[in-house]
Amino acid sequence: MTSDAHAVQVVRCDWVENHPLSIAYHDQEWGVPVHDDLRHFEAIVLDGFQAGLSWMTILKKRERFRQVFDHFDPEKIAAYDETKIAELMNDAGIVRNRMKIEAAIQNARAFLQVQEKHGSFDAFIWQFVDGRTIVNRWKTWREIPATSPESEKMSKALRQLGFRFVGPTICYAYMQAVGMVNDHIVDCFRYRELLEGE
Repeated sequence: MTSDAHAVQVVRCDWVENHPLSIAYHDQEWGVPVHDDLRHFEAIVLDGFQAGLSWMTILKKRERFRQVFDHFDPEKIAAYDETKIAELMNDAGIVRNRMKIEAAIQNARAFLQVQEKHGSFDAFIWQFVDGRTIVNRWKTWREIPATSPESEKMSKALRQLGFRFVGPTICYAYMQAVGMVNDHIVDCFRYRELLEGE
């Protein structure tokens, strides 16, 4: 077999950048159903920090975020005080936005309350899609909406529970990330893989 036989073009979603972090995130994480509460919390926090920025910016800073945010342990983050906020504001390795940092702390407290009431955040959040991934059939990235009726309901519910930076657009990006919707374009190799993984 010649090396040319291995040169088959892999089709990915239009948004993937030609960067190892972007490719790995798309190929291994984006759209894979998440049922681990710590991973849910990380996704919520990082999607909040992404507001107004590119996802590539967040991916490049993700490891540093994990280090300084106690690996997204909501119990530890819920206890952050002014000293910790000042420390985070001085860390060039993350997004230094006081409103977003304060929102992460508030969201940790709200997250813990949801866990207490529902047993797990996972049990609570998947109810917005009746416990099953919504499978879409987009041909191009341009067809994909910024929000959905489900993300609107989720946003409203989360805000009522005290979460911040959880507008319908952020909620939809979160739903895409944690596999509550399969928004890979139909020609993307991951679209079929995720369907077969169900």
